[in-house]
Amino acid sequence: MSAVAATWQPAGGLQRRGRARAALQAPLRAPTAPAETESLRSTWAHRGWVAAGCTAVGAALAKSAAAAVATGHLVEPVAAAAAGYFLADLGSGVFHWAIDNYGDASTPAVGSQIEAFQGHHRFPWTITRREFANNLHALGRAVAAALLPVTAGAGDAGALAFAASFAGFVMFSQQFHAWSHTPKSRLPPAVVALQDAGLLVSRRQHALHHRAPYNNNYCIVSGVWNEFLDESSAFEALEMVIFFRFGVRPRSWSEPESNWTEEKENLS
Repeated sequence: MSAVAATWQPAGGLQRRGRARAALQAPLRAPTAPAETESLRSTWAHRGWVAAGCTAVGAALAKSAAAAVATGHLVEPVAAAAAGYFLADLGSGVFHWAIDNYGDASTPAVGSQIEAFQGHHRFPWTITRREFANNLHALGRAVAAALLPVTAGAGDAGALAFAASFAGFVMFSQQFHAWSHTPKSRLPPAVVALQDAGLLVSRRQHALHHRAPYNNNYCIVSGVWNEFLDESSAFEALEMVIFFRFGVRPRSWSEPESNWTEEKENLS
């Protein structure tokens, strides 16, 4: 980060944008490790939202397949689904970068996600102890809400395939994330094979995100976008835009705080 960006203070016009500043910038609270009880377990509400998300993805795929068979155009939906998978990785990285760097638990709509991701840096091993639906329910709820209207209104096989693939991989990104923190000895052989092939984000690649300065390798579906985003300084450019527009510094511009230093798992 340049010296100008590190020392420049917002002018009067930026200082007047108090609401925008407050929405983006908030001090990090010291995260605490989730208790080994209900906080990591799945509830029936969690399971319901994951089921709703999976149903939305399945309905979109079924409608896409029916449309493809009816028109005889089979290549387009397959290519669209591949594009959805590819862009889901990018989407996971953009979202992960944003909530790692801006806001806190009080941020509207995504406060709980911000708190969880920022606390995850201190206690990354807890994600491997979360039950499946507990880990995915927030994304399942978002997918169900966004995808069901699209499925009801769209009729093009390619568009439906893209939407289903993108939404499905985004929803399961948290499971891929959990697998990237899980020792290979505890993973199913098929998952290890997909990680080794670069189709799912690997433990080695994601480990780089949990090392100081914690400002790289944000993508958690396949991780295929990580090298490009990091080498092109794409997120640094976005941070500069936000800083000069709102006067808000991202967390990544500061020296890593103790809140972001991993506490080793207590195995006793």
